[in-house]
Amino acid sequence: MTKSAATYDLVVFGATSFVGQILTRYLLDTYGLGKSVNWAIAGRSETKLNTLKEELGKDAKELPVILADASDERALQAMCGQTRVIISTVGPYALYGEPLVQACVRTGTDYCDLTGEVQWIRKMVDRYEDEAKASGARIVHSCGFDSIPSDMGVWFLQEKAEQTFGAPCRDVRMRVKVAKGEFSGGTVASLMNAVKEAAADSKLRKELANPFSICPPEHRSKTRQPSLKGAEYDKTFDVWLAPFVMGAINTRIVHRSNALQNARYGKEFTYDEAMMAGRGIKGRLAAYGITGGLGAFLTASALKPTRWLVEKFVPKPGEGPSPAAQKAGFYDLRFVGRTEDGKTIITKVTGDRDPGYGSTGKMLGEAGMCLAFDVPAEKEGGFWTSSSLLDGSLMERLTSKAGLTFDVLETR
Repeated sequence: MTKSAATYDLVVFGATSFVGQILTRYLLDTYGLGKSVNWAIAGRSETKLNTLKEELGKDAKELPVILADASDERALQAMCGQTRVIISTVGPYALYGEPLVQACVRTGTDYCDLTGEVQWIRKMVDRYEDEAKASGARIVHSCGFDSIPSDMGVWFLQEKAEQTFGAPCRDVRMRVKVAKGEFSGGTVASLMNAVKEAAADSKLRKELANPFSICPPEHRSKTRQPSLKGAEYDKTFDVWLAPFVMGAINTRIVHRSNALQNARYGKEFTYDEAMMAGRGIKGRLAAYGITGGLGAFLTASALKPTRWLVEKFVPKPGEGPSPAAQKAGFYDLRFVGRTEDGKTIITKVTGDRDPGYGSTGKMLGEAGMCLAFDVPAEKEGGFWTSSSLLDGSLMERLTSKAGLTFDVLETR
């Protein structure tokens, strides 16, 4: 079946997961059924999928259901044959994600997900990049809070830098000014699985330390990449900084975006991320506290004797905040870019829901819609990023529908 002859524009796979339910509700409220978008939900349990439809209300009565298990190759290929785009929320992806990626690649079906597992992305690129280019499947990982605000935030900054200064910024730093929300249980499970794998594999630890780990082999920099390991003072914002746990995936996605755009940001482009902890002595103490807490979590997750204790207290996949808590959440990210000749631009990206759930669900939905309706059919297959494939079309969707803002604060 050709893409144009598919029954559905997109299918939400893993619709009964916590983020899957948020995403499904978002698509129903935003696009309805039987209107401009033909879509369906999919998963392994017919009972759970029908329960989800009941919870969504009468407007979801005619929402189509597709049954497919994440490990059933035949069912996954049959599902892919019915749609142009698959949105997957089934993680940890390193444990459950490969069969669906393989099915999409082999059927030429476009795909996006919300993975933050850099080691798994590397494996998928190595195994399926050539086949995806041949089949025409466009695969876009990391379409949630990791890493759309970072990836599209840098893209936006560079667009404005080129318009204002006539050149891109060689150095960009992202700082999390504030983020209100809970960690996703799925994100925690993925992070703990990555730590567990790295603890048992020295080669993987080395790869995870490489900021260009998911870039094409020829894309490297001679310039040392910044990487915040502990508390540090930031002169630009007059605040103390602490490491940002999502920086490990976001920086790699941003560097891959640069590579896929033919080093648009420059071959010696540098990028890093950190959290603002506050000003003065209070901010300094907070920065050290955040650094120590993050280090303790990663160490405990890596060691088998203490891993069970961590698992006991962190949120589980499928768990998450109430709709009211999601609505009360938000985030504000600041970007500072500097050109090679010293010109500076400061921008910000904000989201109107908690990052791990409410905002992620909307961003993931619009990434899927963008794949289905905005990417030219002739755009080649392969493993892309949000900014390198979806660029301005996604930016318009994020600002008009998904509650994100992108603004220039200062140029000098």
